[in-house]
Order: sequence, then C-alpha cells, then structure tokens
Amino acid sequence: MQLVFEQIRAGGDRNFAYLIGDREAKVAVAVDPSFEPRRLHERATAQGLAIAAVLCTHGHPDHTHGVAELVALSGAREATPPLPLDPRWRLGAGRFEIRALHVPGHTEDHLLFWLPALKIALTGDFLFVGKVGGTSGEAAARAEWDSLQRLLRELPPDTTIWPGHDYGCRPSSTLALERLGNPFLRVPDFESFLRLKSDWPALKPRHGLV
Repeated sequence: MQLVFEQIRAGGDRNFAYLIGDREAKVAVAVDPSFEPRRLHERATAQGLAIAAVLCTHGHPDHTHGVAELVALSGAREATPPLPLDPRWRLGAGRFEIRALHVPGHTEDHLLFWLPALKIALTGDFLFVGKVGGTSGEAAARAEWDSLQRLLRELPPDTTIWPGHDYGCRPSSTLALERLGNPFLRVPDFESFLRLKSDWPALKPRHGLV
C-alpha cells in the first residue's frame, strides 16, 4: 500500500474534508466533502485515484452538503454506516481499512473514523485541536464526556487527530498532545467538564483559540 492522505480546505466555517487513498490500488475514500466536493474529485483525479466511497462524520449540513455532487462526479457510493452502529462495520479501499466509532455528544449520530493500521482518527466536530464540539444541553454534554472517556481508553496516545474544522492553533494534533494541552481532556470529572463548557467563551482566548 502507498498511502495518499490529504486534508483539504472545503469552505464553510474553516471546514476540512479528507481524501484517503491507496495509490497502488488506485482507489480512495472521501470524508466530509462539505462545500468543495469538486476539489476532492480534482485531487483524486490528479493522484490517479477513483473515489469508491463517501463518508460523513455527522449529519450537519456543512459536512454533508457536497455528498450528492461528489457521488455524481465520481460514481462513488455513500457509505456512512447507519445507527445503531454494527461494531463489525469495516470499509476497505485498497489495502487500508476504516472503522467507525459512535461518539455521540455534538450530535447523536456522530461517528469517528479510525484507521487502526495508520493510527489516524478523523474526529469531525467531536474533538478539535484544543477544544471539543459544542453541545445542546447537559444530556448531550454527558454523552460527549462519555465518548471522550471512551476515546482516551480505546485509542493509543500516538493516534493523530484530524478534525472537521481549522479551529485550533494548528490543523492537526495527536491524542498525546491533546491529553496535555486540551483543557476538556484534562478535567477530572463530568461536573468540571460541564463548568468548563459553560465558562468556555470567556476562557478560550487564554488557550489561543478564537
């Protein structure tokens, strides 16, 4: 396998889309095409790749907007797994494998896409560099807290984190770096997490975020 991995600026509110491919097999998967599906198609074509599938981390329109257009351009299939998630769900393209973890909180349908052999995690609006996704109330915040604890338990520290928006001080991170620097991963319990969410608008400039 020869990996192709591109983080593509996709319009909207600093949205990121992703192209993951196997150059030897000449196939790719697109994730969160957002407002620039043609850019994903152009990049795949330039790399000699056919987009076989289109995935979305969650159902918000700024992530799903370009799905139909990209499917029409590429002949790909929509492949986001339905909920409840079958833990055996796998998507293969060439010699790489993508798995999905259900990580509710920001939305009930939110998925994280995980490439175990490469330790790559596409985190959408669940985990950003330096912060986490917004939530609609205490129940959603509790779901997000539980999802984050699962992430910390199940993924290795050297996992690279690739978010759905360029909201941080750099466009990607690692789980180890986020454990050290992301205040939402450093709080000891849910009550502290909830207080931090409530106070975040005033606190985030201290963390270099806007």
